[in-house]
Amino acid sequence: ASGEFVSIVGPSGCGKSTLLHMIAGFLMPSSGSIIINGQPVAGQLHPSLGYIFQKDTLLPWYTVQKNVALGLRFQSVPPDQVQSRVESLLELGHLSEFANAYPHQLSGGMRKRVALARALALDPAIVFLDEPTSGLDPISAGDFDALIKTLQKTLGLTVFMVTHDLASLNIVCDRVAALADGKIVAIGPMSALLRSEHPWVRAYFHGKRSLMLQPKES
Repeated sequence: ASGEFVSIVGPSGCGKSTLLHMIAGFLMPSSGSIIINGQPVAGQLHPSLGYIFQKDTLLPWYTVQKNVALGLRFQSVPPDQVQSRVESLLELGHLSEFANAYPHQLSGGMRKRVALARALALDPAIVFLDEPTSGLDPISAGDFDALIKTLQKTLGLTVFMVTHDLASLNIVCDRVAALADGKIVAIGPMSALLRSEHPWVRAYFHGKRSLMLQPKES
């Protein structure tokens, strides 16, 4: 729903990132259709959508401010508006003092914040996050979670995230969907998933790894 923060969890290889890529328009589904705001996804990232990849994918030869401005320049936004928008985003992301730094001079958490600022540059209605806290230490991950939740509320963003980070699920999500066996097996607020009887969901949220290792019944 508009303004909602939804995350998807599931076993490795179950199709979480593939689903995210299809909804964002990077991949076309082999069947069915994907509708966003009443319009079918046409196989390319729409300007109203922002995307953060698992790796920050910053251009190493660009400064922070040039990385954030990249999408705006592709959309031929007037230079004065580009500068104003970039400065505003750097301030929101607590990055103003690093505007002229290069990606290799930043920590992993800071690079994630730059990637987030770049994704927000075109004022997207929906932001997709593919394991945004992957590779971050717990403090940096917590800082990123707090920032994206604040921005979601401040900017009225709709956010769809793939993650394995249980702490993130507790901090930022309105609803969580569990994907297993090719379908959504549970969806709802965290309290609902914690009550789920599905074996994988129980194993994931209650730490019963042995349940995940049991062979399926024929």
